[in-house]
Amino acid sequence: METGPEEPFRMPEESSPRRTPQSVPYQDLPHLVNADGQYLFCRYWKPSGTPRALVFVSHGAGEHCGRYDELARMLVGLELLVFAHDHVGHGQSEGERMVVSDFQVFIRDVLQHVDVVQKDHPGLPIFLLGHSMGGAITILTAAERPGHFSGMVLISPLVLASPESATTFKVLAVKVLNLVLPNVSLGRIDSSTLSRNKTEVDIYNTDPLICRAGLKVCFGTQLLNAVSRVERALPKLTLPFLLLQGSADRLCDSRGAYLLMESAKSQDKTLKIYEGAYHILHKELPEVTSSVFREINTWVSQRTAAAGTGSPP
Repeated sequence: METGPEEPFRMPEESSPRRTPQSVPYQDLPHLVNADGQYLFCRYWKPSGTPRALVFVSHGAGEHCGRYDELARMLVGLELLVFAHDHVGHGQSEGERMVVSDFQVFIRDVLQHVDVVQKDHPGLPIFLLGHSMGGAITILTAAERPGHFSGMVLISPLVLASPESATTFKVLAVKVLNLVLPNVSLGRIDSSTLSRNKTEVDIYNTDPLICRAGLKVCFGTQLLNAVSRVERALPKLTLPFLLLQGSADRLCDSRGAYLLMESAKSQDKTLKIYEGAYHILHKELPEVTSSVFREINTWVSQRTAAAGTGSPP
């Protein structure tokens, strides 16, 4: 808490509890405070017994970690402790909506949360799971700590921007605009491109915690920065990974999946392409989503067993 001559005038503000953007006091919610003093809303899915491993889930742009409840529950069924937070500027965390000063903030906050949970569960293997922008966060988090993570699951990760949204002209325009009009909107995400499952699109469109405002130029710039950082990080990857990608994804170019497979130095790497599937594979047509859950279940079960028999990371 700040002190100084202005303290008496600050008392009403200081004594009132910090609240989420939805006006819920953070003292009533699981949360952590990041290095910038921003409050991040957290979720924990715990098995009834002692966990065999830990999994951090990283959500995508504009959404929140509550949308991973079904995946998390499935992983808890494998006796894993799953944890997540809403990234800065998302969901129930603080920060201007879908704005971040530097993409590295997302990675830094993930590592902080990982350290907190690992302190309570020393010696357990830890995995990462990320979707879309969360996939880019996952890749950069793994690259920042080589040898620390036992594996990662990537669902339609942001490796390459889609060809329509990242033409040379548009990229140049974004960079110029960022210098003069960083808060101008680049337009909204077309929710019909997220999934072929109309029910899931309706849920997305009515979720009050999803930010459906247009993508600001300043955030678009950070995503472009992330893409170039991811490309540089790929050759440094050595951890096992499972990569799931839809062939008709119009948000994260499926060519990025092939680039990741070619560039990563990992010995244990698996790619599954879902023909005709869109972006959110874990909320796609039932046959796709059930396959995605099965693939993740099998892959994580096998890698957890392997990590458990070896020395912890």
